[in-house]
Order: sequence, then C-alpha cells, then structure tokens
Amino acid sequence: MSIIGSLQLLLFFLFYLAIFVLSAWALVDCLRRPAAAFLSAGKRTRQFWTWVLVAATVVAFISIPPPLGIGLPLQFLALGSAAAAIIYLVDVRPAVAPYSGRRGGGPPRGGW
Repeated sequence: MSIIGSLQLLLFFLFYLAIFVLSAWALVDCLRRPAAAFLSAGKRTRQFWTWVLVAATVVAFISIPPPLGIGLPLQFLALGSAAAAIIYLVDVRPAVAPYSGRRGGGPPRGGW
C-alpha cells in the first residue's frame, strides 16, 4: 500500500473515531443533566435524548473501521450519529444548562 493510501486510511479512521467521541461526549453530558431541566427549557425529555444519543453512540462505534468496529457496511450511518450529537450539543445543551443547577453561586467566568 502506498503512503497516500495509508494516510487516507488513517484519516478515515480518525474521522470516524472523532464522530464516536463526539457522540459519547453528548451522551455523558445528557446523562449528567437533571430530567427537570429539559422540561424547564422547553426541550424534549431527557429520556428521549438519552435514547437518541445511545443509538448514535452505538452506531458511531460500529462504524469505526476495523479493528475496532465493523466499518464499511454501516459507515454512512455515522453521519446521522454526528448530526444527533451536534444537535444536542449546539441546541439542547445550551438551553438546558441554566436549569441544571451546576456551577452556580461562584464568580462569573471569563473576562479579565
């Protein structure tokens, strides 16, 4: 195999591994939020998002090329996993964060 072919395989592997890590991060974040925060934010329930992100994480793991996952037959489904994780992290997580009750009472972050 040529150097370019090996580099392509490595990048392909890293791309699908990144989708798996993104999905797993979204799932862990979802599980750490209180269920009431989702309802207070006007979003779907935590149970809904948990199941969506569990499915996304499993599909993302299976989509990783061998030796970790199955690879080729299901790799196109990893894009759906990435979409679910991105929607959660960009839309749901910021809406739920003020109702989560974490990191409250401390000094404001950022700035000088």
